[in-house]
Amino acid sequence: MKRPLRGALSAIALATGLALTVSSCGFGGGKSNSDDPNTITFLAPIYSDGTKAEWDSIIADFEKQNPGIKVDLQMESWKQIPDVVRTDLQSESSTPDLLNIDAYSTYASDGKLYPASDIADAPVLGDLQHSFVENASMNGTQWALPLFASTRTLFYNTDLFTKAGIGAPPKTWAELTDDAKKIQALGGGISGYGLPLGQEETQAETSLWTFGAGGNWSDGSNLTIDTPQNLEGVQAIKAISDAGATQPNPGATDRTPLINVFIQGKIGMIEGLPPVINMIQQKNPGLKYATAPTPTKDGAPVTLGVADHLMAFKKKVDKRPAIKKFLDFFYQPKNYATFVKAEHFIPVTTSGAQAMADDPVVKAFGATLPVAKFYPSNNPKWAKVEGAMKQQLGTVTQGADPATVLKAIQQAAS
Repeated sequence: MKRPLRGALSAIALATGLALTVSSCGFGGGKSNSDDPNTITFLAPIYSDGTKAEWDSIIADFEKQNPGIKVDLQMESWKQIPDVVRTDLQSESSTPDLLNIDAYSTYASDGKLYPASDIADAPVLGDLQHSFVENASMNGTQWALPLFASTRTLFYNTDLFTKAGIGAPPKTWAELTDDAKKIQALGGGISGYGLPLGQEETQAETSLWTFGAGGNWSDGSNLTIDTPQNLEGVQAIKAISDAGATQPNPGATDRTPLINVFIQGKIGMIEGLPPVINMIQQKNPGLKYATAPTPTKDGAPVTLGVADHLMAFKKKVDKRPAIKKFLDFFYQPKNYATFVKAEHFIPVTTSGAQAMADDPVVKAFGATLPVAKFYPSNNPKWAKVEGAMKQQLGTVTQGADPATVLKAIQQAAS
């Protein structure tokens, strides 16, 4: 997902995948199979260089076991897929039967989706972790199937900690700022804390701070942006930036390039996603690092959770039987765990978590799931608010008043 587990992770998720480019594969037959109940058109984003190969393998195995059903796969980058979806949904003939993306609420509100119970059998639905089922539900109905999860945890450079005389990772904002100052003081182009408030995924970094102050972006019904708790979190972001304990110009710094700077050994601490572990192994396996819970105002554990989803669109030709067979096949523990492990995310099924118990990502991030809070992606207004966050939140590190910024973003929820 870009976030992720990220319309685009940005809520883009999963937020979250970090490889963002690939050529479009195109639906077989030029998206002309809308009248065939046994042909599934499937539009999915690219999480990594291996995503297409993983789906191709799953689809080949499925078609071998179900010779009467065909799955036509189209893949797009996270940057392109929101526009592709908007264009495709203008006509039923081009609307995908099955879509993998982060946000589903607008489509559900517009009556375009089948309920999850129509496209997956009870054993599959019962295997999904409860918090992710809630995140995929509106008004008591589950509309999508969570694909996999991304949370955040603090990555820290143990060599820089040793050089700065820091004995343990920070648990509170006060400790985080103090440690970041010590690392910043080492000089040599080293930054204490990586603060990515550029437009790639501003809402993710900000959520870690607002959640860390006890805040939420929703009260369950309405979006709640300019609350006292959220203000306290954004003020803390401004404070660590004003203290000179981050990289230069956080408001214009995107997450992905900043993570690469951390991997190069030039940042003391940064909030990272599950795929960062694999990135380190590939790009700088000698990096000395560890992970720790996200620091919060008082040390109480909390993190950001993001899940991307699979959803099926209602069409004149009923393809639910074919879609259900494919999704039931995909969520079989072996198939599902293989896919999630290859993409370096966290499984959202109980059986998948058991199958991946020894996976390094699950070991580092699995414990964060019980304390994860989510974007209110089941609120159709969230996408607009998220866009406003990307445009405006970074300005608090450039002199803007946090309260004024949050009030302006709240207006986007009106």
